[in-house]
Formats: sequence, structure tokens, C-alpha cells
Amino acid sequence: MPPLRIALAQVNPTVGDIEGNLALARSWIARSAQAGADLVVLPEMVLTGYPIEDLVYRRAVLEDNLAALHALAGETGETAVVVGYLDRDHDGLRNAAAFLHDGAVSARYYKHHLPNYGVFDEARYFARGTDFTVVPFRGHRIALTICEDLWQVGGPFAAARAGGADLVVCINGSPYERSKDDARLALVRRRAEEAGAVVAYCNMVGGQDELVFDGDSMVVAADGTLLARAPQFAEHLLMHDLGGGPSEIAEPLGDCAEVWGALVTGTRDYARKNSFRSVVLGLSGGIDSALTATIAADALGPDAVHTVAMPSVHSSSHSLSDAADLAARQGLHHTVVAIVPAVAAYHDMTAGSGGLTGLAAENLQARVRGTLLMALSNEHGHLVLTTGNKSELATGFSTLYGDTAGGWAVIKDVPKTLVWALARWRNAEATSGAAPPIPERSITKAPSAELAPGQLDEDRLPPYDVLDAILAAYVEDDRDRDDIVAAGFDAATVDRVIRLVDLAEHKRRQNPPGPKLSAKSFGRDRRLPITNRFRHS
Repeated sequence: MPPLRIALAQVNPTVGDIEGNLALARSWIARSAQAGADLVVLPEMVLTGYPIEDLVYRRAVLEDNLAALHALAGETGETAVVVGYLDRDHDGLRNAAAFLHDGAVSARYYKHHLPNYGVFDEARYFARGTDFTVVPFRGHRIALTICEDLWQVGGPFAAARAGGADLVVCINGSPYERSKDDARLALVRRRAEEAGAVVAYCNMVGGQDELVFDGDSMVVAADGTLLARAPQFAEHLLMHDLGGGPSEIAEPLGDCAEVWGALVTGTRDYARKNSFRSVVLGLSGGIDSALTATIAADALGPDAVHTVAMPSVHSSSHSLSDAADLAARQGLHHTVVAIVPAVAAYHDMTAGSGGLTGLAAENLQARVRGTLLMALSNEHGHLVLTTGNKSELATGFSTLYGDTAGGWAVIKDVPKTLVWALARWRNAEATSGAAPPIPERSITKAPSAELAPGQLDEDRLPPYDVLDAILAAYVEDDRDRDDIVAAGFDAATVDRVIRLVDLAEHKRRQNPPGPKLSAKSFGRDRRLPITNRFRHS
């Protein structure tokens, strides 16, 4: 096999920033050329960012990205480049890859398989490709493919074998899901064996709204041997000499480490790409806000994180002390603003109409806190972070315009049981000699919203280990009520949880976006009507 040095540029583009993405591509191509690369590979639709959704319909987006493509092509010499971009032909818009060499676009490939499930709507935007592209280059026959093409048996990878390709380049915008790195490697191995060729898989990295891209680019031999692998959640240049021995092989992250990487990456990029320099959140002393603050500090740095304790008449002394302890451990900006006067004013204002009692009185406290945080956001330009977890959002255990008020929901796809696991993991990761970032009492104390005397979460919800298991079956696996009961769960508990989930759809629709971790997150993944009279028997 003739020598060929491949550089997979695992980069973080920004949707719509075509000028910035072009500069990004140029920078990494230059780095690759300096490292002696013969072929540089950039991710799917890197010139526009991905996914661009209805921006595809803006003529200027198409034209600017094509101008960027031709500018990039004109700068190529001996080093060839494969780059993802947006194209159009007589059949419509195309999710495309171009092979650039010697100052020109030498070949194009249009994505064959357009995903139209989960978070993907590509059939809405693009026409599918039907032609197969093989490019002769430096004694090799290089086939081009794009992302979903990898997931299809008997598709472009089978065509690569028939076309005599010895290298298949696959450019990707493959979003992160828990444990997807394991499935991805196995899949690339199967496609390499199907093609009878080396597969160079280049994925993007970074956050784009709810989606997080974890990189995990790799090179796999025709027999399935892993030859090179990039780290997750970091921009990286992965170099491999085709025909040589194994190159750099990054170890995949453990479960909590990769979830943490996704939460940090998603939070960092959402704030920075939307021009927020700082964040603010309510810090209650409980585990959810403690975890949210810690993720924000890791993502943006402690100096960018502002926390506010907002005690009411029902707040315990340990709530205040635990919040202050966490902020001191991490060097966050922390203030205390009691909401008692504002809550009392509302009660006075409504006294003539009978006042507020029960749940209305409880929710009032959350809404006063939400209003205060939004006011601080307006005054100082902070991004407000909400602190609700997936278990709460699933069951409607949250207050509209209260604890759901904000711009970014850091842990909205993190079940409560995983919240605890992540907190323990992050404390264990504290550098030698440093205090763990999260106070132990915030982890071990019984969860409570502290909106009424003696209140505990388990007064209104099943134990979280039971609740999360039922939610995983119903929400993520779409299992029917009878199947869940047959799996060993108490029928009355299952009915109660399903009813709570179904009735809370209107609340979830009004929640801010947050990073997707699971196979079925609330938002882009799970789409149910708000007005819906179907009920499980």
C-alpha cells in the first residue's frame, strides 16, 4: 500500500458563522500540512456548521458557503482536503462533501442516506444522493461518504468495495449519546470489513443548541483493527500514516466522565456561541443546584459563575450554609437575597380575593425566585441557568415561570439518580489535596423543595431509583404500561408515574433548551401533542 499521511481535523464550527468556519478550516489545514499530511479531512457541513435547520433556505447562506468552498479549493496544492458543505443542484439542496486538490474542487459526493428520526430532519431539507464517488489520489482509490451512510448495510460502503476503494473517508456530524462511543467503534469496524478498506471517520466536536458532538474520530483497518482514535470533547488533529503501524489511540471515557464532558461542552458552547460571558443560578444547598453550579464552573471558569441563595420562611439553616460552602470551595460569586418581603407582598396583594394557599403559595416562592434571577440577568447580562433534572421535568415536579425560568437547562436530560452519581464522581476527581467541590451534605441529605414545612420529594414522588427506572422504560424506551408492570413494577406506581408524565407535556414544552445525553431527550427527540386525550388503560 503506498504511503499516505491522513489528518482528521476534529473541529468545533459554529452554525451560520461561515467566515469563522472558513478561518477555522484554514487554520487546521495549515496545521495538518505542517505536520506533513497528504490528505486533510474536516467534518460534515463544517463550512455552515451543523445542523443548520431552516437556514438552508436562506440563499445567502448557500452562496456564502459555496464562496468559502471555492476559496478553500483555490488555496490547496499538493495537500488534498475533504470538506463538508451545503450544495444545490437541479434536484435540490444537498448535504455534500468535496475533494479539494491542486486549486480546484476535484470531486463531489452527496449524502445518500438522510436520517429522519430522533433529532434529525434531513429529509425535510435535502435531496438524497445516488452517485458514488471514488477519487484516485497518490496511488489510492478514496471513496467519500457522509455520516448516516455509515449506519446502512449494503449502502455506500458496499459500493466502495465494488468500486475498488482502499480508503473510505466518512465525514460526520454525529451527536453524543451515552455509550455511543462503544456502538460507533463497532459500527465503523463492520463498515470497514464490508468495504474491504480502511475507514477514516472524522466527527465534529462542540455544542450546538441541545446537541453536543463528542468527536471520537478514528481510523479502522479493513480487518477491523483500530489504528487511531481521537479523544472525546476536545478539538484535535488525529494523524495516521496509511500503510504504517497504529498511531495515537485515545482511551474512551468512562460513563460519568463522558456525561460530564457532554454537559460541560454543551454549557460552555451555548454560553460562548451566544455571547454570554457569565451565568447566574439559584443555589439552594441541594444537589441539583450544586451540580449545575459545578458544571458551569468547569465550563466557564469560577469567575463567570454567579450564585444566589434566596431563602424563604421555609428554608433550613443548612440550605444557606451548604450553598455558601459550595460557592467558597469553588470560588464562585455568591450573594444572599431573602425573598420573604416579596412573597409577603404578593400575599398582601391577593388577600382581598382570598389569598394564596397550598400549591399556589408554594409555587409563588419559586416564581419570585425566577423573577429575581431574570432581573439580575437583565441588569448584568448573565445567562440564567435552570437547575431541574430529567426526573422532575418528566413528572411535572417543577414550577412554570419559577424554577423553569431561564435560558439554559444544564441537567434537563440527567435523571435524579445520575445527578447523585455525577456529584460523587466529580468529588472523587478533585485534584490531590483539594477539597471536593460539592459539600457532602448536599449529596446525602433527603431532597426537598423546601416550599412548605417538613416537605420531602418522596412525599409526592416514588423513590427516585424506582421512578427513574419507570421513566427510562416509558420515556426513553417507549414501552407500554402493561410491559412496564410485567417487568416487575407496582401497577399503581406505574399508573401514577405515567399520568404525571402525560399531564406535564405543556410544562416541558416551555422549558429552556439543555444538552442532550440520552437516546430520547425532552425537546428535539420526544415530540408529543400537548392537547392529547389518550390515556393508558
